[in-house]
Amino acid sequence: MTETAAPRRSRITPEREAELYAAVLDLLREVGYDALTMDAVAARTRSSKATLYRQWGGKPELVVKAMRSQQPGGIADIDTGSLRGDLHAIIMREDDCAMEQNAALMRALSMAIQANGDLRQAFKELLVEPEVVEFSRILRRAIDRGEVRSDNPALSYMVHMLVGAFATRTLIDDLPPTREFLASYIDAVVLPALGVSPR
Repeated sequence: MTETAAPRRSRITPEREAELYAAVLDLLREVGYDALTMDAVAARTRSSKATLYRQWGGKPELVVKAMRSQQPGGIADIDTGSLRGDLHAIIMREDDCAMEQNAALMRALSMAIQANGDLRQAFKELLVEPEVVEFSRILRRAIDRGEVRSDNPALSYMVHMLVGAFATRTLIDDLPPTREFLASYIDAVVLPALGVSPR
């Protein structure tokens, strides 16, 4: 009687994973989400489609994880001792060039997210919800320190405010989001809404 080996999921090295994600993002910038295909990713990265599907399940998850790979490390561990310090530390994790590239990717995906339920779900589960959870921890610490009242109605809109500023800077001002712009926005809009002095 012979034993049959169980199928094993192949392991992709972190370096190879980074290479794949970079190729996906390049394709996304070149052709947009709708025209991006797993065939094109496989050809660009010299991979098999079977490997891509085995590792990522499909295009939505692959694209969102590629975008997530460009995000700096988690924000929940940032603790400067003040909410203003924490928020400023968050925006300092990326330089202006990276912010501009990420904003361009978001614009490239915005229509597809609205039209494609699978992409929207992957985007929410893999990008939006983890960020909301981490922001909630930062706000909880601010409440525990007595900086923000727990019943402040603006708490529910914290992420909306920050994402809105990032996403609409180019639309409204025809300029990319920058550290300087986001820092001034935090001091002028976010902190006052939360009842925190920007000084």
